[in-house]
Amino acid sequence: MHTTTSAGPKAAASTGRLNWRVVDIVVAAVLGVAIGLVFWAWNTIGYAWFEAADALTPGFGGIAVGIWLIGGVVGGLVIRKPGAALLVEVVAAVVSMLIGNVWGVSTVLEGIAQGLGAELVFLLFLYRRFTLPVAMLAGVVSALGSWIFELFYGSSPNILKTVEFNLIYLGTLVVSGALLAGLVGWLLVRALAATGALSRFAAGREAREEV
Repeated sequence: MHTTTSAGPKAAASTGRLNWRVVDIVVAAVLGVAIGLVFWAWNTIGYAWFEAADALTPGFGGIAVGIWLIGGVVGGLVIRKPGAALLVEVVAAVVSMLIGNVWGVSTVLEGIAQGLGAELVFLLFLYRRFTLPVAMLAGVVSALGSWIFELFYGSSPNILKTVEFNLIYLGTLVVSGALLAGLVGWLLVRALAATGALSRFAAGREAREEV
């Protein structure tokens, strides 16, 4: 009986840790909108880089994609709740689409695939580990989600292209996801935490403890 009683509060605390608060919802929405604006800016800069790299070596354009994956990484690192990575990435994709881009609704569909990729990594670690390697892995799996989506979606899916193209594209997506989404996303969260903006989150408390 004693063992059962002592386990109860621990189980409740673990469950409570994963429950969404109002502040979590608000901050997830704010992050989604802010990152959506970043996506919108990157639609011009990143796509120009994508086209230039792809012109040099077909498939190499994937090196520019990472910034479009950053929403899931940042959302997961900050909110640390089930669904946070997916929610922030999708909100950002919706904002990018509504402001206006050449991809339309496919932006949101791909955002779902990317967000699910990042979400799976945080789930794998039971929403308990938020280190740089975890962030980079989230970026990589988000990139895999993007690769799979583009392999089959649209009137000219990548599955119709050469194996060489798809392997090069996959490789550059993975590198870009690890660096531009994972590393940059992790550094961005640390920078935000250092300002005190994340004081109501574990990421902010960890930053204070490190000082």
